Amino acid sequence: MEFGFAPEDEEFRREVRGWLAAHVESGVDRRSWERTLGADGWIGLGWAEGGYGNRTATLTQQVAWAEEYARSGAPPRSGHIGENLLAPTLLAHGSGEQKARFLPPVARGEELWCQGYSEPGAGSDLAGVRTAAVREADGYRVVGQKIWTSLAHEADWCFVLARTEPGSRRHHGLSFLLVPMDQPGRIEVRPIRQMTGTSDFNEVFFDGAHARAEHVVGGEGNGWRVAMSLLGFERGVSTLAQQIGFAAELGRVVRDAVENGAVDDPVVRERLVRQWAELRVMRWNALRTLGNSAAEPGAPSVAKLLWGGWHQRLGELSVLVRGAAASVGPAGWSAAEPYELDTAQHLFLFSRADTIYGGSDQVQRTIIAERVLGLPREPKGVES
Repeated sequence: MEFGFAPEDEEFRREVRGWLAAHVESGVDRRSWERTLGADGWIGLGWAEGGYGNRTATLTQQVAWAEEYARSGAPPRSGHIGENLLAPTLLAHGSGEQKARFLPPVARGEELWCQGYSEPGAGSDLAGVRTAAVREADGYRVVGQKIWTSLAHEADWCFVLARTEPGSRRHHGLSFLLVPMDQPGRIEVRPIRQMTGTSDFNEVFFDGAHARAEHVVGGEGNGWRVAMSLLGFERGVSTLAQQIGFAAELGRVVRDAVENGAVDDPVVRERLVRQWAELRVMRWNALRTLGNSAAEPGAPSVAKLLWGGWHQRLGELSVLVRGAAASVGPAGWSAAEPYELDTAQHLFLFSRADTIYGGSDQVQRTIIAERVLGLPREPKGVES
């Protein structure tokens, strides 16, 4: 195998394939699927120490699991935010009580999470958040708005970056709060309908939502450090699994080009080859930095720049090879009703967001310039 799996890791890979073949069903309810994964020990690989997770797995075995899952066509995960973002953050910064309370339900697939970072007017600039958490006798009262919150309509909990020090600015005075979503009248979730016709993201309004005092991760005022740590976990093993999906999408574009003759165009051929070559480079870069991103402060930003632009260009290429047929809408389309796009159309439209969400390209370049290359800091506007 290209990754260099040892024989025991190949055994693990075969075990994964067998389990997925026996359990994957089309149209399965996503919450039920999370419980199925948890019951058979496939959530929380690698963090079983302390009794929080399920199976013990090496880093290469975690990669094997993630890649085989992507190849199998298994259902999209609803629990990946809790497993891949919250859990590593709690393991690094959480108290013993927080780990004991929140990690086992994630490992069982019983509690789903969303991420309360981006805000209107702040976007990818996390230091500009204005959501406030006011100290009360038994915790905090959270007031503010988050936007582009993935899976908030399904989540049981939200980790929220909020300002706990009145009058603080930028990265000072922030705290990382764990907030239950089941608070009628205090939390409202409004789905955002995208141009794909789907609603993967949401607005979340906090109107006096309650967070318990013991549910502040890393201590009050240390939210910036915890939040930055979490963003590093976001570019881990899941990046390699993501690339398996990218390869499948590229394969479909190549097949379309061959079937309709677009591949005879030398410009199209050159772009197809370039997409393939860049995908290989992304994989090698991910393997190079896997498990070592802490030693390379710019690695997460480089990875985001690579895959965001690559996937957006693939979306453009997917409609280019289709020609005029790519502009034909679905039968019975109505602006008032949800509509179904074909695969190429959905890829093109959804990938327009790839260079924005998860930290825009402009923000990633600023991080690389300031923290890796040591260039002068970008001037910040005066806050009103």
